[in-house]
Amino acid sequence: MKSIAIVILNWNGKHYLEQFLHRVVQHSILSTHRVEVVVADNGSNDGSVAWLKNQMPAIRIIEFDKNHGFAGGYNLALKQIDADYYLLLNSDIKVEEGWLQPLVNFMDANPMAAACSPKILSFHEPEKFEYAGAAGGFIDLYGYPFCRGRILSTIEKDEGQYDEAAEVFWASGACLLINAKTYWEAGGFDPDFFAHMEEIDLCWRLKRLGYSVWCIPQSKVFHVGGGTLPNNSPRKVYLNHRNNLVMLLKNLDRKKLFSTMAVRYSLDIASVFGYALGGKPQFSWAVVRAHLYVIRRTIGIIKKRRAIKEPKIAIYPYSIVWQYFIKRRRVYSQLPTT
Repeated sequence: MKSIAIVILNWNGKHYLEQFLHRVVQHSILSTHRVEVVVADNGSNDGSVAWLKNQMPAIRIIEFDKNHGFAGGYNLALKQIDADYYLLLNSDIKVEEGWLQPLVNFMDANPMAAACSPKILSFHEPEKFEYAGAAGGFIDLYGYPFCRGRILSTIEKDEGQYDEAAEVFWASGACLLINAKTYWEAGGFDPDFFAHMEEIDLCWRLKRLGYSVWCIPQSKVFHVGGGTLPNNSPRKVYLNHRNNLVMLLKNLDRKKLFSTMAVRYSLDIASVFGYALGGKPQFSWAVVRAHLYVIRRTIGIIKKRRAIKEPKIAIYPYSIVWQYFIKRRRVYSQLPTT
């Protein structure tokens, strides 16, 4: 019988553990697989560990003395866990009965599928998709992420339009089932990312190894979102821009690297001025800081690139920014197909 470790990386999320952890334990019992729930605590100081030990003593706890970020924290935790599958689950996710079985069934039946995620809906507006993943993610030719159900700031209602299982470019780290052996074959998360876009980088590397990534909407979960970093945060802007640039430098096809990065720099300059004109100078500085980080560490990033296999991976061949703002195509079904 195969085993699954549901691993929740927690950092000062005691209120979410109190709200959602009992449901995870209750609704994750399978007759077909051994399931263990693990909480890896990333140096919380809000009483999370004490609450776990007192209220849920059967839960295995892995404790760290500081916050290693999403990427580093998961790598450290997963090295201590023996399982066939890892299910990475945010602490602010509500699950329901039957959520886990469709994901596991799909992975068991498709050995070249490295990872999959469920349909991710909003906890606060359950009729809508949630920003971080929706019904499976893609990136455009300049590296901008978008999803079935979410393009930039436009989020669709879930009306069953994406209820077919689909191969996608990336699956959300908010709820990600991944083959444990394959996770380490690809090198795990890049710890330098700390948080944000590490799952897109990982999925890109998985595809380079010949594996596929999927969204399985027969499973659905409800995500609060923004639990660790608020969406309207200069820190989040910095991490998203920084990690996106690093991801492109690491993974883009050599023939497209220079031209793509040149356009991205131009678009990011426009963002700097846009934030400044909008009265958000701290956001402008966040974008500048992201580029300064990449400039200072270009050599190290290129070294990581050399360790990644080179085969070309197809990405969405249009600019999502152009489609959204110029063509005014605001939902996934309106986008031109490849």
